[in-house]
Amino acid sequence: MTRFCMEGRTAATRLRAWTLAAIAVAAVFALDALPARAFLARPALFAAVGGATKAPGGWLQLCAADTDECKPLADQAREVTLTPDLLQQLYEINKYVNDRVTWTSDSELYGKAERWAYPLDRGDCEDMVLLKRRLLAKAGWPQGSLLITIVEERGQEKTRHAVLTVRSDRGEMILDNQTPEILFWYETSYRYLSRQSADDPNVWVSYGAGQTKPAIAVASSAPVAPSPYPLPPPLGIKP
Repeated sequence: MTRFCMEGRTAATRLRAWTLAAIAVAAVFALDALPARAFLARPALFAAVGGATKAPGGWLQLCAADTDECKPLADQAREVTLTPDLLQQLYEINKYVNDRVTWTSDSELYGKAERWAYPLDRGDCEDMVLLKRRLLAKAGWPQGSLLITIVEERGQEKTRHAVLTVRSDRGEMILDNQTPEILFWYETSYRYLSRQSADDPNVWVSYGAGQTKPAIAVASSAPVAPSPYPLPPPLGIKP
């Protein structure tokens, strides 16, 4: 899709990701429910979205090839009540897809610049998002809580990328092929451009220009003031 999405992870980045995953697995046996419950105690905050916007070409191509893939379901907009067990499920599915699928460009796989498809063992960021969405839906998450999202990496190049927004009663979390962690939308460094509507996957909406964020310490290179809501450790921890 973009250079950011197309470059994938370097060997060093993959090593760091595997190291983080190994630490998280070890923590399953060493830590209790406090990190997950601290995550659940964070202030619930939803991103502000605007009006309808054009759907990505890859989504339109996917729906043209298989109309059943894009039909709204009966439980489309049902809200999910987030629990420690569901947080663990999000972590496991995100990690499973990130580890299973080797990033590969559409041009290498299909001989074209853009194609959205379900991956087997290779694919790009959109393909991984599609697989995560399908696996979570099969696990019982309603379609309206699983929203394909287009973001932009901040910086001079402003490269675009795809992630999965997961909506719950505690706010919106981001599943990303660039990290094994589960983050709230306001904890990432992305600028949010558009995503699927919770009511209909074929309706895409833009994000508001200004996004209100909670007064907490989020990941940043700049110094931040102490916060009453400190960030919990990565959520690779079984409650």
